[in-house]
Amino acid sequence: MMRAYVEGIGLLGPGLPGWEQSRAILTGDCAYVASPAVLTASPLLPPAERRRSVPTVKLAMAVGAEALEQAGRDAATVATVFTSSSGDPDTLHQILETLATQERDISPTRFHNSVHNAPAGYWSIATRCREPSTSLSAHDESFQSGLLEAAAEVAADGWTVGLIAYDLPYPEPLGKVRPITGAFGTALVLTPQPTGRCLACLDIDLSRGDEPVSRMADIGLEALRVGNPTARALPLLAALARVCAGGSPERVVLDLPPSGRVVIRVDAPCC
Repeated sequence: MMRAYVEGIGLLGPGLPGWEQSRAILTGDCAYVASPAVLTASPLLPPAERRRSVPTVKLAMAVGAEALEQAGRDAATVATVFTSSSGDPDTLHQILETLATQERDISPTRFHNSVHNAPAGYWSIATRCREPSTSLSAHDESFQSGLLEAAAEVAADGWTVGLIAYDLPYPEPLGKVRPITGAFGTALVLTPQPTGRCLACLDIDLSRGDEPVSRMADIGLEALRVGNPTARALPLLAALARVCAGGSPERVVLDLPPSGRVVIRVDAPCC
């Protein structure tokens, strides 16, 4: 089992415009109404990088910055784990379109943004962070894998880690073979020791059991959870929202195919 304390949370997705604005929706106290997430270039980036930033970078920067601000941490001092199932779908679509022409000339900016760790590069430029950074992908289990990686770094290395997860839909025709619902991103700042800023405590374990995966009670949120790989985080975010509001400890089970589960106990930070 690995233990980590949550100091900050970031969230941006359809009908979920930020962690603070979305807490009542996640607890079920307000109705969920789906609407497209608004992505804007981060003001943390220099003007040249701001112009070049693609939707994936905008989404990752937005949720990461929200989580770090809530944690009260200097982003330059925090290690990071970036995780996404698909990288930047728009850029990949544009490159494939270009390769299908006779010219086949790919712009350096487009190629640069196609690399899976491009958001990590923009993050390091914006925050001047030289701490360790990992970028990974594990198809529909990318959030779960990223959470395990971040928790392992917290537990084994004693680092404070920013987990930043994001996924966006592909344009057609790729969207037909890899359908992803909306743009969804989330971030957690995890630390090895409790501090006065901690929101919750996570005890994270792996299981080979067949216990049912946690789902969302709201039909719209459940459709989002199933439709976007990063939105597999929604049951954990909902549990965090309830615990932060004074609720009892909760147990969250996330899928980890072919036969595994990530089991998370969410409790108050004084645990």
